Amino acid sequence: MMTNTTFQTIGVWQTAYLGDSVLTLPLLQALAEAYPVARIHFFVRRGFGALYAGLPYLAGVHEFDKRGTQGWLPGAWRYGKALRPMGFDLWISSHRSLRSALVAKAVGAPVRIGYSTPWFNRLSYTKVIDRRFGQAHEIERLNRLLIPLGITAGENWPHFTPPAKAVEDAARFWREHGLDSQATHVIGLHPGSVWPTKRWPATHYARLLDLAVEHGLRVIVFAGPGEEAMAAQVVTEARHGTDKAVINLSGKLNLPALAAYLARLSAYVSNDSGPMHLAWIQHVPVVALFGPTVERFGFYPRGPRSRVLEVDLDCRPCGLHGHQQCPKDHHECMVRITPEQAWQAVRQVLAEETT
Repeated sequence: MMTNTTFQTIGVWQTAYLGDSVLTLPLLQALAEAYPVARIHFFVRRGFGALYAGLPYLAGVHEFDKRGTQGWLPGAWRYGKALRPMGFDLWISSHRSLRSALVAKAVGAPVRIGYSTPWFNRLSYTKVIDRRFGQAHEIERLNRLLIPLGITAGENWPHFTPPAKAVEDAARFWREHGLDSQATHVIGLHPGSVWPTKRWPATHYARLLDLAVEHGLRVIVFAGPGEEAMAAQVVTEARHGTDKAVINLSGKLNLPALAAYLARLSAYVSNDSGPMHLAWIQHVPVVALFGPTVERFGFYPRGPRSRVLEVDLDCRPCGLHGHQQCPKDHHECMVRITPEQAWQAVRQVLAEETT
């Protein structure tokens, strides 16, 4: 334990997917509380930096291009060495790749904390902790990295507010489209995912859209870059896809704007994805559709008004992230979650909002 040690410059490395960086926020918050005068720097995957740039407890947010020249092992080593002048005296890495281990070693911070596996982590970090995958939510697993510092993270919910401009733009959009009435329920549908097998069928999303409109709800369809075709298929196949009650924002929002728009929803229906985490951390009720992945992996949406829909199949889970195509060639894990089940879950979380 290092309870009496004071650190001046702290680096936290989390260059995995969007959801992983979101779930690292409680760890950052705990560090800020334990070391209030320290300068805390957050290292994230390229494209995510603007999302966290306004967090008051961070001295800096830095993007790492793991798909570019920095991502090669020699490039990662050079990147870590280039950080040495910043004078990090504590480095925490929540990523388990060899590339991340090389960066940590090259940074040269006297205290470097990481997970105990893979084996090469023991050569790069001065303190290692067992991850205990499958035994807790990912937030608690990440917070275990604080054990060598003698810090017990008492808060397990990420505190996050989108950048001010994004919040203002979202409020303006709601006013201009008549979405800000207390009597108006607005639900979001997000059919995309990096992994194809994580995607609920577009026909199911279309049917859910129709059910929502027929019951008087407004619907916003979201999709990130490269996901526009999925959103278009949902809108095209829905009977009410062209109604005024439906707004298609696919491909029109950057990440900070997406976070701000999600924060204003009455409920959000999503595959197991990064935006799902951006919704529930802002206390938006989430209906999450889990297929190739399972809730026990620890990446589920928290909160009493969140629901995870999944079916019991012998082939689940088929991987940590999903696949490009179903290994069994049937995709039953997603097909068998019906639009009617999803609609019932939406109705439940909306009813709980008014009680």
